[in-house]
Amino acid sequence: MNDPQAAVTYDVTESVGYIKLNRPEAMNSLDRATKEALRDAVEDAASGPARAVVLTASGRAFCVGQDLREHAASLESTSLDEVWSTVQRHYSPIARGLATMDKPVIAAINGVAAGAGAGLAFACDFRISAESAGFNLAFTGIGLSSDTGTSWTLPRLVGVAKATELMMTPRTLDAQEALALGLVSKVVPDGELAAEAHELAVRLAAGPTVAYAAVRRALLYGSTHSLDESLDFEAEMMRLTGGTEDHRNAVSAFLAKEKPVFEGR
Repeated sequence: MNDPQAAVTYDVTESVGYIKLNRPEAMNSLDRATKEALRDAVEDAASGPARAVVLTASGRAFCVGQDLREHAASLESTSLDEVWSTVQRHYSPIARGLATMDKPVIAAINGVAAGAGAGLAFACDFRISAESAGFNLAFTGIGLSSDTGTSWTLPRLVGVAKATELMMTPRTLDAQEALALGLVSKVVPDGELAAEAHELAVRLAAGPTVAYAAVRRALLYGSTHSLDESLDFEAEMMRLTGGTEDHRNAVSAFLAKEKPVFEGR
């Protein structure tokens, strides 16, 4: 069980891993300690027993990105190489871990997600948004490029033209506009967010998690490879999932007109 006062907490309940950003007083901005704790929590979620993962936050914000107070102090006292090493040491591993772990990941977006905070959400498979949430690709607003995988995830969600617009002329999109653009999967009343995310996560955790992992891999692979290469990779993933107990048991259950039970193996 985690310290409830920690900047990031991680717990497993009903086979679901819950990663929670917990700096509500700072709108869950990412100082160095929080980035390190989040990176470690993502690694724990990827390697641990959870069969599905929920990423969420406490307070009125999901995550507003880099802690600019700490960043401003670092610009005055630290070399630029050290300041920007945070991309390789923190932001990239966090985004990669969320996007590639062998289990489904849900972002439960309780409030504004800006900059790297938006990137965290976009790296997940499902994004459930509270009605009060908003999204802002704020990087160029402070004279920066992008990190946390947004240059890769955003065009795949909304297309290159819209991604260019959102990155170069940043503004806050409310939850309904985000839904219309495909940035989020679903919008729910604020008070229903936790229950909605939990219900989906439990349902996914009870499903064929080896197959979910294979689908994640195939989608990632197909986005950067040719058709022929992707077809070969699909065949590889089909051999992998076709040899699982889950597949055999599901076929038997279908023939017996029963509901399959998946064990994740």
